[in-house]
Amino acid sequence: MPTEVALLESRALRVEQMGRVDVLDKVKSLVMLPDGIHVRTEDVARYFEVSTEVVKKVTQRHRVEVSENGLKLLRGAELQKFHRDMLSLWGDGGAESYPQAATQLTLYTRRTVLNIAMLLRDSDIARCVRTYLLDAEQDLRAGYASLEHRVTRVESCLAGVGSALQELGPVLDRMSHRLDSLDRRLDAAHQVVGAMGVRLGHVAEGIVRIDGRMDELTRNLKELNRRRDKRR
Repeated sequence: MPTEVALLESRALRVEQMGRVDVLDKVKSLVMLPDGIHVRTEDVARYFEVSTEVVKKVTQRHRVEVSENGLKLLRGAELQKFHRDMLSLWGDGGAESYPQAATQLTLYTRRTVLNIAMLLRDSDIARCVRTYLLDAEQDLRAGYASLEHRVTRVESCLAGVGSALQELGPVLDRMSHRLDSLDRRLDAAHQVVGAMGVRLGHVAEGIVRIDGRMDELTRNLKELNRRRDKRR
């Protein structure tokens, strides 16, 4: 697990934590400008409870890094436009309380402020932010360890299932042979039943013929009886 000193010294470790801007408000409320996106140098100093000179020195010493994380310097027309935008957001009631820089204005985003928190050594607030980051990292690693343990248990269970399936293989093979034998016996039975059906059909035809002959015999007998009666 990384330590606070490692976080202060290693830019790579700081990069890994740059998405955790939510930590800032867990330590202390960060008052933003009316756009809800930016703060000024004095706002950053007020948040960390240090002087503006301390914030400026950290910013100058790590200019490239903090610039990559949202630091902006406004001058000229860009600065004037920003002031107009802020005044319109403040409205008439807050316009007088919004301070305007004369020639230039340095702006920080939440991401930049988090970057400063990981660079600022002499601030209790910055230390608290780093502590939150490191605790969250520890909780995350503990979660990974727990997940790895659960995955290991699942793998061991699957290994048991594999051995059980191997033992079940011969049983299934024997069952398959028995089912094949049963299929053959059923086919033979179907053939016997089919042959019996054919023979029964022949018998039925014979019975029909016998019925016809019996009817003819009955008619002949009736005719003989009539002739005999007439002779009398």
